[in-house]
Amino acid sequence: MSAWVLPDHIADVLPSEARHIEELRRCLLDTACSYGYELVMPPLLEHLESLLTGTGEALDLQTFKLVDQLSGRMLGLRADTTPQVARIDAHLLNRAGVTRLCYCGPVLHTRPERAYATREPLQLGAEIYGHAGLEADLEILLLALDCLKAARVSDLSVDLADASIVGALLSGVSVSAEVLAQVHAALATKDATELDSLTRTFPAATRQALLALVQLYGDESVLDEAKIALKSAPGIDKALSNLKWLARQLGDAKVTFDLADLRGYAYYSGARFAVYAQGAGDAVVRGGRYDGVGAVFGHNHDRARPAAGFSLDLKALVAVAASRPLKAAVRAPWGEADGLRRAISALRDRGETVVCVLPGHESEIDEFHCDRELIEAAGQWVVRAI
Repeated sequence: MSAWVLPDHIADVLPSEARHIEELRRCLLDTACSYGYELVMPPLLEHLESLLTGTGEALDLQTFKLVDQLSGRMLGLRADTTPQVARIDAHLLNRAGVTRLCYCGPVLHTRPERAYATREPLQLGAEIYGHAGLEADLEILLLALDCLKAARVSDLSVDLADASIVGALLSGVSVSAEVLAQVHAALATKDATELDSLTRTFPAATRQALLALVQLYGDESVLDEAKIALKSAPGIDKALSNLKWLARQLGDAKVTFDLADLRGYAYYSGARFAVYAQGAGDAVVRGGRYDGVGAVFGHNHDRARPAAGFSLDLKALVAVAASRPLKAAVRAPWGEADGLRRAISALRDRGETVVCVLPGHESEIDEFHCDRELIEAAGQWVVRAI
């Protein structure tokens, strides 16, 4: 095998795409900061027990593991940043009130999440801790939409669900973790045949409600249908009412509902959302509520904070975001003269990109689309249009 061949689902990012990704990173973090979110930078690797505690349990199979040569302890390369941000909120910041945090950095997956996906997403996200009301759910959803608008992603569609609905339907039902995972998978893929088989031993009312859940997707009328079909479970009315309120706060945005949607990370506990864009094969953003996310990091579980957040992969987002024009540059000759170097420095200090043409490379293709050049005229270095 050639030394330059990369592992499956790992790829280099070349200049044009890298520039676009970096511009999006700055733009989206600035958007989060405009809402009052503070930037944090968790480490890429941590002790394994920290990464896979609490909310991280579901990430075990997605986490690369290695031995620390200094301590001999097992380390993990993060597969998701939310457990780390929860640790920062609960253990390091330890604030009593509302905390808003945002982040951007690579995560690593042992397997791609779907066909053609990278195993090294560049994950950007925002999270709000300390408020249990729907106001926090709405704020994080509006921030996610504003981030996509700032990225110039058009034709957005918001899909709403609530993770508590399935939990309410299964309340009191004795079921193994293995079967529960299979039930979740069947609901997510809307495999009614598989769900019918898995729930044969469930109470009749629970089984009927779960099978009805597979069909409960579409416009707001789905919520009225769900009230009838799922009436046997406690807490359902509140979950449906919350979804209706969130949808109506979005104005004229296109909103749909999929009450069986369980895709994404397993730590969600309440209202959740996925945002789709034209041309994207999957949701470009996923988020929602995950209360109690920091409990395992606080003393006597007193940091069981309500939380809501979202995350996205910038590498996937760049494929559907409108391209941004390359900033025009100034072409300059290479030279040792003090006047030339001062002129180049002055241009760069003003924010201009100045590309010096090295000797012998005058005829090469201009990768920066220089629309001006620095020339000497009457003893002065001046910029003129090309």
